[in-house]
Amino acid sequence: MSTASTQLPEGRYGRSADERADRKLKIIGSVLGVALLLLVGWFAYYYVGGNKISAEVISFDTSGGSVKVHLEVRKDADADGYCTIRSQAENGAEVGRADFRFDQNATRIDKVVTLRTTSQGTTAELLGCHAD
Repeated sequence: MSTASTQLPEGRYGRSADERADRKLKIIGSVLGVALLLLVGWFAYYYVGGNKISAEVISFDTSGGSVKVHLEVRKDADADGYCTIRSQAENGAEVGRADFRFDQNATRIDKVVTLRTTSQGTTAELLGCHAD
């Protein structure tokens, strides 16, 4: 005894709805994947290559009404900008914040700046640098 096939003959009735749905999902997935790659590339350029000035705190020294901060600034020779530094008290309250400009034509600047505080500061934190 032979059994009858329950499948349709191939190619006779066109593509099935599952095949059309699979193709649409592949296209949508490809478009979203490319968009994600473009977004990641844009963020990478902006955060890594787009910033013309950066710095790091080498050391700091606290005293009664001020904090002396040793900064190392790296920038393009023609770039002008500023870096924002803040200090906090032992309880976490902000006791000082200031912007310090760097307009020199050098690409690397070592500078000690003084941040005035309203009370004893225990930290010196670099919040960021911005080019003009």
